[in-house]
Amino acid sequence: MCGFAGYITAARTGEQYRDDLKRMMDAIKHRGPDDEGMHVDDMAGLGFRRLSIIGITNGRQPMYNEDETIVVTFNGEIYNYQSIKEELIEKGHIFKTDADTEVLVHGYEEYGIELLDKLRGMYAFAIWDRNNKEMIIARDIFGIKPMFYTQNGGDFVFGSEIKSLLLFPSVKKEFNQDALESYLSFQYSVLNETFYKGIFRLPPAHYLHYKEGEITINRYWEPKFDENPSITFEDAVKMVNKVMKDSIEAHKISDTEVGGFLSGGVDSSYIVARSNLDKTFSVGFDYPNCNETPLAQTMSEYVGVKNYRRMINTEDFFEQLPVIMNHTDEPLSDPSCIALYFLCQLASEQVKVILSGEGSDELFGGYNIYKTPIALQPMQKLPRGFRRFMASLLQKLPFDFKGKNYLIRAGQDIEERFIGNAYIYHTNEVYRLMKHPSKKNTPQSITRPIYDKVKDKDDITKMQYLDINTWLWGDILNKADTMSMAHSLEVRVPFLDREVAKVAFAVPVEHRVDKKETKRYFREAASQFMPDITAERKKLGFPIPVRNWLREEKYHNLIKDTLLSKTSQQFFHTKELEKLLKEHYQGKKDNARKIWTVYAFLLWYEKHFEQAA
Repeated sequence: MCGFAGYITAARTGEQYRDDLKRMMDAIKHRGPDDEGMHVDDMAGLGFRRLSIIGITNGRQPMYNEDETIVVTFNGEIYNYQSIKEELIEKGHIFKTDADTEVLVHGYEEYGIELLDKLRGMYAFAIWDRNNKEMIIARDIFGIKPMFYTQNGGDFVFGSEIKSLLLFPSVKKEFNQDALESYLSFQYSVLNETFYKGIFRLPPAHYLHYKEGEITINRYWEPKFDENPSITFEDAVKMVNKVMKDSIEAHKISDTEVGGFLSGGVDSSYIVARSNLDKTFSVGFDYPNCNETPLAQTMSEYVGVKNYRRMINTEDFFEQLPVIMNHTDEPLSDPSCIALYFLCQLASEQVKVILSGEGSDELFGGYNIYKTPIALQPMQKLPRGFRRFMASLLQKLPFDFKGKNYLIRAGQDIEERFIGNAYIYHTNEVYRLMKHPSKKNTPQSITRPIYDKVKDKDDITKMQYLDINTWLWGDILNKADTMSMAHSLEVRVPFLDREVAKVAFAVPVEHRVDKKETKRYFREAASQFMPDITAERKKLGFPIPVRNWLREEKYHNLIKDTLLSKTSQQFFHTKELEKLLKEHYQGKKDNARKIWTVYAFLLWYEKHFEQAA
C-alpha cells in the first residue's frame, strides 16, 4: 500500500518540474512513510511514497524493466503475483526483486493491456512507456484503490490523491458546484469530475491511455450477474465457503504482521474466524445501541484471538473532525468514516496490514433495503397506472401517516426510488435548499446508464448492481482508503476478489434475499464458524449517535453555528437548514442525515477552500 503522483508534459520540459514532483510526493507521505523514489526524464515524472509490505528489502519504486524503457509506480497488492511471475519467467523474463510490482513491468511487456485480465488484487498503477511516449493508468475492478487525473494544456497530471495534483504548477484549484448538487442526494462525490473543476477520478475497472495529448478511457471488466438456476442453496453455501477460504489466504500474503477489524457483525467476524490472526481491533461509542464492542469481545473469545478495543466519546469525535477533514480530499457525509478513523488509528499502533469486511453486502445481498421489492410484491397486483397515480397524489400531501411511504414506493419503479443505500435529499429538496442549483444532473440521470445495463434483471439484482457501481467505491471503499491511509495502514478486503465475485454473481436471487433475511446463503455459510447470534445478526453498519447529538444543546448549537454561517449562506437558503434543525431538536422529525450531510460539506469546504486560501 503506497501512493504516487506524476505528470507528462508535451513541451518536453519534464526536468523543470522535479522540485514540484517532490512536493507532490511529500503531500501524500502518510500513504507511504517508509521510503520514496522518483523518475524524471525529458517528458515525464513519476514520484512514489512507499509503505513496505511485500518485498521489503528490494521493492523500491519507481520500478523498471531491464533497459529502463518501462517505468511503473503502483499502489496496492497483486495477490496472484507469484503465479503470474512463474508464467513470465517461463517466457524468458528476468526478475530482480521479490515484490509484486515487478509483475506489472514484465507483464506489460509480455501482454500489453491484456495484463489487466490476469490481475487478482487491489491496485492503481501508472506505466510509462518511454520508447512509445505513452502512458497507461489503471484502477482495480471494484475501485478499492483511488486514481485521479487532470489535463491542463500540454500537461497531464495524475496521482493517488487530489491534494498532490493541486501542487503541480498548471493545475488550478477551482470549486465544482455540480458535484455539490449530486452530493446532497448521494452523500458522497458520485460524478467522475470531482469537487475540483477539471480533476477527474478514473472509474473502477477502467484504464486510461495517454499519448500525444490524447486521452482514451476504456472499461476492461464488468460485474455481471449471470445466475445459474441449477445452484441449490446448499451448493451456494459450499461454494462461498470454498472460495472465501482461498481469498482469505491470498489476502494474508505479507512480509509484515496482519490483523483484523472486528465489529459485532457477520462480515468481519467471518473473516476473523477463518484467518487465524493474532490481533483484532474494535471501537464503539458510549451511547446505547452504538457500541458493538461487547459482541466483538464475545467473538474474539470464541475464536481465541486478542481483541484491542477503544471507546469513542463525543468530545473526541468532534475534536478530531478538523483533522479528518484535512485528509478527505472530497466531502463524505457518512459519519461512520470518523469512527473508522479512530479504528484505523487503534490498529496502526500494532500492525501495518488489516483484513476488513467491506463488499460482502453488495456481492451477497446484505443490505436490509434489498428486502423492499419483496415487501412491495402484494401491491404489484394492482395496475401500474393506478399505483403511480396514487403515489403522485400522496407525495403532494403535506402531512405523514403510517403506510404513506410504503404506498409511494409501491407506485414507483426501482429506477425512480433507489439511487443507492443513501438517498438524502430528493431533487425538489435540493433545488429548494441550494441558492444556485445548476440542475444539470438529477440522481436518476446519473443512475440511468447503470440501470440500463441490467434491464432484464429482477429488482434486487438491479439494486446490488447499482450499489457495486456507485455506493461501493464512492462511499464504502473511499472512506476505507482515506481513513486507513491517514494512519499509514493497509486495509485488505477479501470479499472483493475476482473469484469471490464469480460465485456471488452466479447464485440465484432467492438464495440471496427473502422477506425475512438478507445474504441468506452467506449467513448459513458463516454459521459454521461462529455463534448463531453473530451469523444471524441484522446489518447495522457502524452505528453513530448523530441523531442524539443533534438533540443535545451543546452540539446542536455547535452545528447550528456552522449551518447558519457566512460560508453556508454562499450555497444554501439557511432558513431551510434552520427549519430542519428545529424539527429535529424538538423531536418532530429525524433530520439527522440531512443535517449532517450539509454540515460535513461545510466543514470540508472551510478546510480546503477558506482556510487554505
